[in-house]
Amino acid sequence: MKPTKITHIALGSNKGNKLQYLQSAIDAVFVRIGAVKTISKIYKTPAFGFKGDDFFNACITVETELKPKKVLKELQTIEIELGRKSKTTIGYESREIDLDILFFEDESFEEKTLVIPHPQIQNRKFVLQPLLDIAKDFKHPVLNKSIENLWVECRDTSEIELVDILLKHPNAAYTFNSYNYIAIEGNIGAGKTSLTNKISKDFNAKLILERFADNAFLPKFYKEPERYAFTLEMSFLADRYQQISDDLSQLDLFKDFMVSDYDVYKSLIFSKITLPEDEFRLYRKLFYQVYKDIAKPDLYIYLYQNTERLQANIKKRGRNYEKDIKDDYLEKINAGYLEFLKSQQEMNVKIIDISNKDFVKNRADYLWLLEQISDASISKE
Repeated sequence: MKPTKITHIALGSNKGNKLQYLQSAIDAVFVRIGAVKTISKIYKTPAFGFKGDDFFNACITVETELKPKKVLKELQTIEIELGRKSKTTIGYESREIDLDILFFEDESFEEKTLVIPHPQIQNRKFVLQPLLDIAKDFKHPVLNKSIENLWVECRDTSEIELVDILLKHPNAAYTFNSYNYIAIEGNIGAGKTSLTNKISKDFNAKLILERFADNAFLPKFYKEPERYAFTLEMSFLADRYQQISDDLSQLDLFKDFMVSDYDVYKSLIFSKITLPEDEFRLYRKLFYQVYKDIAKPDLYIYLYQNTERLQANIKKRGRNYEKDIKDDYLEKINAGYLEFLKSQQEMNVKIIDISNKDFVKNRADYLWLLEQISDASISKE
């Protein structure tokens, strides 16, 4: 996954349906720039530096993979799409929407078209007031003072009035966090761990990741599958049981739901492929004895990718013990999953073909995938 950074963005509007302009801007930032983490309250303030209608002002924090200049470009595009026209005067003037980068992490950046931190933050209460809601302890990287301190020291005497309306979080459009436990499954290299991490971070979910990297038998299995297949599957049986039973029993009051990059029933799918028939029958008996009381996920997502894409992803992540995985092995795994899922009448299963998507690099693909998952939630209700 790409590294992300937090940016603080100011929003203002004093033309037309000001509330709708603010909401539309936040929704567009979510789509074009990154996950909106926090949203301030709305404050009404008089026009600053010119005569005009009162402004509605707010601030948001956004987690983004974009560079500062790219964020600026996207903000300008959003302004244009929401109807803002080019300036007709030299000074300030009324506008449908105004979007400004205030901070970008603790970085300092100065070019002709962009200065970070914004040079007027400390002088504008219509910026400092909403910033207090979401980042009062954040320190200005140049002035080395918290937002709270800057507010106290600010000489701006403008009147500020709280607007008794809250802006909606863009995450509200996705309904899958109504579940307690979601499992993201897929073949080797399908992207299940990447998606699980992104959902956990963006939707305040407890993260459950399979500890496959700690399994000492996995590299041995890929070198000598017939010799180590049963040992590998038994070790996974024990490890997965211990981990999932611990994680599912430990509630986190500060998280909205749980999301995992595996489901315990994958043990049956892989063991049916790797083990001889007699060993598989024995393994299956042991499996059902061990997992008879383990809760099934409320929503089971299977990420399907074709073999070509799987191999490309495996090669890209560069795990030495995976380099010799054959196409037919991956195809057997895909077939095993699909056969298993067709038989699961009681589970809420959604199979999503992402062979032509790259949700890690392309935010539009990621949002498309979230919509597919959300649709699965709605159809079940």
